[in-house]
Amino acid sequence: MFLSFQIQAATVLCLGDSLTEGYQLDREDAYPFVLEQKLKSKYPDLKVINGGVSGATTASGLKRLSWYVKVKPDILVLALGANDGLRGMNLKESEKNLSAIIEKAQMDNIKVLLVGMKMPTNYGEPYRSNFQKLFPALAKKYKLPLVPFLLEGVGGNPKLNIADGIHPNPEGHKVMAQTVQKVLETLL
Repeated sequence: MFLSFQIQAATVLCLGDSLTEGYQLDREDAYPFVLEQKLKSKYPDLKVINGGVSGATTASGLKRLSWYVKVKPDILVLALGANDGLRGMNLKESEKNLSAIIEKAQMDNIKVLLVGMKMPTNYGEPYRSNFQKLFPALAKKYKLPLVPFLLEGVGGNPKLNIADGIHPNPEGHKVMAQTVQKVLETLL
């Protein structure tokens, strides 16, 4: 007799900024939607919610998560911090905000996948390096899986970004989805 196991339905919330939202793209071209489509054959009941908002910082994340908790996500893909860095915000504040989001998710039994970001070279070495260390330090502190850099292979590649050179185009979002998928599948 063979036993067949059906993977339970899972809801994944991608909480982020314009990189998650899919700035200037159709909803179907943003990485959360692409990710859902890539995983549907293996996880037919998987639902991925795009919680990206252009301009979002870590400060808005906790309030937004509190709203999204109503849909009972199983997994939080936490991709906030890029705008904090681009605005030169105090990294202690960013760390405090990200910690609050992670702790809220964990209190609500939501698994967290932390997504890291890097700053462009014109931000100066001390800030860049401290910003980049923030994500692995939080992942270690809270024992979270980590995607080290959301824009791996995409950032700085004109073929994978729209004209502003900052936001990925549909092809760039496909690469981002693949980058997130590798780690996300360890939680499904």
